[in-house]
Amino acid sequence: MIHADLSEREDGWREQLWTRRLTPDRFEIACLPFFTYGICYRDIVTVDDQHLVSAVVEKSGHSTLRVALVQQHPQRDQIHELLHGEVVASGLAHEWLQGTYLSIDLSPGTDPDPLLQVLKGPQETEALFWEIDS
Repeated sequence: MIHADLSEREDGWREQLWTRRLTPDRFEIACLPFFTYGICYRDIVTVDDQHLVSAVVEKSGHSTLRVALVQQHPQRDQIHELLHGEVVASGLAHEWLQGTYLSIDLSPGTDPDPLLQVLKGPQETEALFWEIDS
């Protein structure tokens, strides 16, 4: 396990990243980052002496579709269930954080349009926000 420094967003904030050690200072990302930009599943990173990511040395070609549900939205639970069902049906690897944040792996060649169509309605009612990072 290593960490990504997110203190530029909030002082002292870090994201924990599960990895597979390749060499003493090189790690392959084995999770779907929720908040760390520029790092995706299977990317290779190096770390410093505090086990903080210091550089991405090899991109995997994966992208991450991130969705944040609005906590106070009256239909949050229904939207969560809708999204969960759609992602499971898609067969794409995904992770939820606190039932509000969703991170979906888009492997090379994956067409995100079917999921983006599902997000369109809730986005228009400001029930969620989404982005794709690579």
